[in-house]
This record gives sequence, structure tokens and C-alpha cells, in this order.
Amino acid sequence: MRWHRLWAMARKEFIQIGRDSRSLMIVLVMPVVLVLLFGYGVSLDLKRTATCVFDREGSPQSRDLLARFASSEYFNVVKHVDGYPALTRALDTGACKLGVVVPHDFSRRLAAGGPVSLQAVVDATDDNTANLVFGYTEAVVRGFSAETQLDWLARQGERRPPVTVRIESRTWFNEDLESKSFIVPGVVAIVMAVIGTFLTSLTIAREWERGTMEQLISTPVTSLEVMLGKLVPYFVIGMVATAVCVAIGIGWFEVPFRGHWTTLFGSAALFLTVVLSIGFLFSVLAKTQLAASQFALVSTFLPSFLLSGFLFAIEQMPPVLRALTHLFPARYLVTILKAVFLKGTEAPALRFELAALGLFAIVLAALATRAFQKRLA
Repeated sequence: MRWHRLWAMARKEFIQIGRDSRSLMIVLVMPVVLVLLFGYGVSLDLKRTATCVFDREGSPQSRDLLARFASSEYFNVVKHVDGYPALTRALDTGACKLGVVVPHDFSRRLAAGGPVSLQAVVDATDDNTANLVFGYTEAVVRGFSAETQLDWLARQGERRPPVTVRIESRTWFNEDLESKSFIVPGVVAIVMAVIGTFLTSLTIAREWERGTMEQLISTPVTSLEVMLGKLVPYFVIGMVATAVCVAIGIGWFEVPFRGHWTTLFGSAALFLTVVLSIGFLFSVLAKTQLAASQFALVSTFLPSFLLSGFLFAIEQMPPVLRALTHLFPARYLVTILKAVFLKGTEAPALRFELAALGLFAIVLAALATRAFQKRLA
């Protein structure tokens, strides 16, 4: 392999990228757009849930309970209704997601010390949201119930409070429980998969479509030099895009970064080698840019989005899908990114994920090298 020929091929590819407006748009705009889109547009945090209340009693006790909903960051009392038909209409039209109904004998039952039931009606068109709303509702009611029980015991002359067990919870790594803290690191893997695979899937196919492959074959450049020369520019671009995404995540979205830069960019380099090899392999096999780009999209972007743990927890998937996720390199990178960003995990603790990426890189690079031959047939 001659370095001057390798540099000539890389320089040619840089010039080609500069002349291709579509490639430039993907390279320059997509990383920023994806980070901002996912950072702002995708949120698993549930706050300010639109709530309608139907207070059938209007006593001080019922107003006190409803005031707790109004003061909670998880609820936003948008309407007080005067009957079930109005509550039903509010839920049907989407004006509220939760309806809280206080019974007509609420204060009397509290004074008697007996069990009191509230009605909570939740819009369950999204079952995950409904479960979260139910959980937040129960937490508000439990707090009110505990204080009411103590007041009732005091009125009965019971000075010693009943024995209770409570949990003092501590959240580690994502202390504020913000979804952007684990979504934004995952976006880095999505950006790298798109840039690495999609752009390199067009390299050899573009030469065939434009009729320049014959000229390339007639040169003394070897197959390995062609491959490396075409992949080096995209490797540089991918690492720059990675740095841009990381900078936006840390500087703009204030995602904590507790790990080592060497672990981050070392794993990113391994993953880029994998996706570049995949894209180059598709470009060699497809021979057309349209087919190669479609193969790249289906094989990398969709699995990276759905089966990597980026948005959906792998532990909650069916056993077959959990096993299938091991076949997609993005799974390992997403695990590394979240661990490095939020936990500050060092490379030795991530040796399984790094070894998996290294194995993918070796196998796919070998397949891509073997697939490309300098011949017309």
C-alpha cells in the first residue's frame, strides 16, 4: 500500500463530498437537527398533566385535597366541572387527561375514620402515560391520607403516632430524572449510524452510475487503497459530527459527562469503523445508489432506533427480541455512551461492549475488503 495513492483517493473523495449538495446537507445539518429534535421533541417526562376535577361536596377537606393536585408539578388543574357529562366531554375532547371526582360524603367519612374512596378517570389511549398518571395520583392521595390519619388519631386522644414504614429514595446517575439525560447520548449513536452507513453506501455505487469505475480500475491504485481512501474522509466527518453532538449535549442541554474522553471517542471510532464497513459493503453489492441507501437505512437506522436501548429498554423486550439486539452494533455503543456520560464508567468495566464492537469491526471490514475487487464483472 502506498500512502501517496491512499491520500490521492481520500482527497478525491473530499472533493466529491464538497460538490455533492445532498451529502453536505447530511454532514452539516443532520447532526445538529437530530440532537435538537430528540433533545426537545422526545421527552419521557410526564409533568403538568391536564386535570379536571369534580368536587361533589365542596368542603374544606375536599378543597384541601384538590389543592394538592394543583400545587403538584405533575398536574395542571385546567377545569372545574359540575357534573359527569361535563367531565366525560372534557376527556373525550382531550381537554384533560385525568378526571378526579370527590364524593358527596367525603368529609363525613373522614370524620368517621372509615375508608374513603375517590374516583380517578384517566385517558388510557396511551397506556404508559395512564400508568404514570395513576402512580402520581396515588402518591398525592397517600400523602393526604397520611396527614388525615394523624389528625384523626389526635382527635381521638392518641398521642403516639402509629408505626409506619417509609422509603427514603435516592436517585443515582440521573438525579433529576430527566429523559434528555439518557436520550441525548443515544442520539450520538443514531447520528453516527446515519452518517457512517448512508454516506458510504453511495461511494462505489456512485462510481458505477457515473461511469467512472472503469477509469478507477485502470489506475494502479489497489483495492485496499480504494476502500481506505474512500472511507477515511467519512471517518473524519463522523468523528467531527460526534464531537459536535457531544458538545451540544453537554453545552446546550447540560447533560452530565462523568467519564473519560478517551473511552468515548475510542468506542465512537470502533463503531464508525463498523458502520463505514457496512455502508461500503452495501455500496459494492448494490451497484446503485438508491438500492444501497435503502439497504443502509433498513439495516442501521431502524435497528439503531428501535433495538439499541436508545428509547426502549432492552430488558422489557420479549426474549426473542432481546437475543436479536446482540446482532446490532448500535446496542453496544448506546450502552457505552449512557454509562460514560451518566455513570462515568471506565473502559475496563465496558470490556464486553468494546470487545463486541471490535469483533464487529474486524469481521465487517474483512467482508467489505473481500467484496470489493477491481474488475468490471
